Amino acid sequence: MTETVLDRFLRYVRYDTRADETSTTYPSTAGQLALLRDLAEELRSLGLVDVVMDQFGYVMATIPATTAKAGVPVIGFLAHVDTSPEMSGSGVVPIVHRSYDGRDLVLPDDPTAVLTLAGNPELEQQFGHDIVTASGTTLLGADDKAGVAEIVSAAAYLIAHPEIPHGAVRIGFTPDEEIGRGTQHFDVSRFGAFCAYTLDGGSRGEVESESFSADAATVTFIGFNTHPGYAKGRMVNAIKVAAAFLASLPGDRLSPETTEGREGFVHPYTMTSSVERATVRLILRDFTAAGLTEKAQLIERLAARAVEAHPGARVEIAVEEQYRNMGEVLARHPEIVEHACEAMRRAGVDVRRHAIRGGTDGSKLSFMGLPTPNLAAGEHNFHSRLEWVSVQDMEKAVESIVHLCRIWEERG
Repeated sequence: MTETVLDRFLRYVRYDTRADETSTTYPSTAGQLALLRDLAEELRSLGLVDVVMDQFGYVMATIPATTAKAGVPVIGFLAHVDTSPEMSGSGVVPIVHRSYDGRDLVLPDDPTAVLTLAGNPELEQQFGHDIVTASGTTLLGADDKAGVAEIVSAAAYLIAHPEIPHGAVRIGFTPDEEIGRGTQHFDVSRFGAFCAYTLDGGSRGEVESESFSADAATVTFIGFNTHPGYAKGRMVNAIKVAAAFLASLPGDRLSPETTEGREGFVHPYTMTSSVERATVRLILRDFTAAGLTEKAQLIERLAARAVEAHPGARVEIAVEEQYRNMGEVLARHPEIVEHACEAMRRAGVDVRRHAIRGGTDGSKLSFMGLPTPNLAAGEHNFHSRLEWVSVQDMEKAVESIVHLCRIWEERG
């Protein structure tokens, strides 16, 4: 019961839980299962009840209610255990840099990996804090083991202090968020909460109640291949059709490299090609359904023009829904976000509400019947060997969770 949020975090990051998008298992890697099993056992040892790890690796548990008040909603807290496939998570060596004072933090396993104040303006808010990094050759795993450590630490505190009035609180730990499969087998009815909060955000005080809406588009250009020595008037080169299509995408707008804030984009990210067939994969992002539709229509128009310029070519387009703006659901339950903001204020944290230029598990869970905004966990430089987190920010996240449980009881 004396273990701190830092102690837990340093323990969890040593598990290699890197997700694998090529895997056909669920979870995608054995390391995730190892941590999930140990988390289930840790929750049991702390005194949580109904602790279960299901066949897909999801861990769920309950902090029993301490209030006698009727009608207090069940709320939940969620975090994912996997780390990004973009950077190694094997052999993580966490380093605690005490009392940060603006100095360069040189990571010892690779002296070229340096965390600087100039390159990380968020560090200006961290003077006097203890900063945790990895050693320079791996990511740290703060995304999202900071959230895991914060939830477990808050659960331990609430169990140790039954005098704090709160309703039943559900805890959930999930796999494979980083590869888009985090909610694939999540049973909302079994979780049994009115709402939940993912602890998977950045700087202290962030409350994210909106996300992009997202679609994926597959544009396939079909040509005709024949011997190049006898191809005049016969060959239709699908590579050239695809190139014309890509060249027609706006160069000064509607791309990740030219947009910010609430601006959406169209982003080609991979291509497989031959003379006979060239396939371009794109992601479409916008904060509104109308904006997403406009971007799909733009893709269709530009693809049609490319085909018209290459007689004999044709195109096939498939658009697949990925997730939708969780703000559409959360707007119907404003108290969910308002209570989170009040909890942070009670913890002495300045609240910053903003929209995510991406998605979270909450984007899908909200439309699955579990409204789920995202709260700050203190993560910075996601998916990078320069990833870092502030110990004091993690402590404030724990404090905010405890206040949030109390607020739901007070206002239930």
